[in-house]
Amino acid sequence: MKNASAGFLLSMQFLTRIPVPVEVPWNAQTSRWALRAYPLIGLLIGLIPVLFVWMEVSFSPLVQAMMIVTFFVWISGGLHLDGWMDVFDAAGSNAPLDKKWEIMKDPHVGSFGIAALLFLLGWKVVLVHELLVQEASPLIFMIYPALARWKAAVLLTVVPAAKPSGLAHTWQKHITGKDAFLAGVPFAAAFIFSGSFLFIWAAFGAGIFLVLYRLWILKHFKGINGDLAGASIEGGELWTLFILWIFISSGMV
Repeated sequence: MKNASAGFLLSMQFLTRIPVPVEVPWNAQTSRWALRAYPLIGLLIGLIPVLFVWMEVSFSPLVQAMMIVTFFVWISGGLHLDGWMDVFDAAGSNAPLDKKWEIMKDPHVGSFGIAALLFLLGWKVVLVHELLVQEASPLIFMIYPALARWKAAVLLTVVPAAKPSGLAHTWQKHITGKDAFLAGVPFAAAFIFSGSFLFIWAAFGAGIFLVLYRLWILKHFKGINGDLAGASIEGGELWTLFILWIFISSGMV
């Protein structure tokens, strides 16, 4: 249990801006448990928006949507948004592979990255607003951050590291598919506890996302790195929101 709690704190430290007041060791065991805790972190940070919606505050749905999206950006420290912009700057350049890696490492943000950021946040606000107007289950705000972080965990085990250095390579020295499987346990437990079929539809959409994004990474970058993993969290959140909005709007759930 010591490695599990240390791994949870590592995951909290890495995925959120919540301060961890203890020094947590990084080793083979704690890194495995950190990856396994990815979806659990998503469930926990999603609990705040869930409670916010359940309180039935008097703000308009648009203001609530802005507050929810702003909260998720704040709680992550914008870490994944940085990866999202870097990836789109590189992919949008249509440059050779070596040049794409240079663009991704460049600390300056280009026009493709800015446009991708605006569309990402804009669509998130729109979809959250639509789900609030339709009075969808507040559990959605735990589902999509948890599932997006599980997708990142899976991708780190099914896509080779792009380079023999960096974040993805460091993770992959210690993790296996078993860790990605165990990472899904908190999500499955949440489904069993809630009895909501929203989890099933979201998981169905996640499978499609993983296949398509993996193929896209291999085609354009030949492997994964930290930015691509971070972009999968942002893109995975948006994808899950779209999937749930489609099924809820059609009356299937």
